[in-house]
Amino acid sequence: MSGCGNQGPTDPGGVDTGILESLLGYHARRASLAIVGRFMEHMAPHGLRPVDFSVLTLIAQNPGITSRQICAALAIQPPNLVGLVGGLQQRGLIERRPHPNDRRAVGLHLTPDGQRLHGAACATASAAEAQAATALTAREQATLVRLLRKLYSDV
Repeated sequence: MSGCGNQGPTDPGGVDTGILESLLGYHARRASLAIVGRFMEHMAPHGLRPVDFSVLTLIAQNPGITSRQICAALAIQPPNLVGLVGGLQQRGLIERRPHPNDRRAVGLHLTPDGQRLHGAACATASAAEAQAATALTAREQATLVRLLRKLYSDV
């Protein structure tokens, strides 16, 4: 026996996962891998990763949003967003327009193709979420979301 805990639960492969089973981060990561993996499978026909979908959604819901606002809302570093926005623009999904209130800023907008793709992707995301949450009741889902928000809202 080694590590920092006593022998504990064993996974189906016969591996002792004792100390890991006591860690919130372990369970959050396992859940995230399962949910994101399913989401990516569903989104593959649209050519969207989770971050692409998130950015498109923010632009759809906030026409004229700036890159700075997207970075703050999604906790993305500006250099990482530059390539992402460039890729979405190259695909003809978004366009940059002068910001009406700040002549130094550029607002992002969905193109008609971006609107169509986003609409289809929203339906796909809803289906993926429903499939991922089949083991939870609606009340349990709401509780889980509320609890998870508590973990990252103060960060």
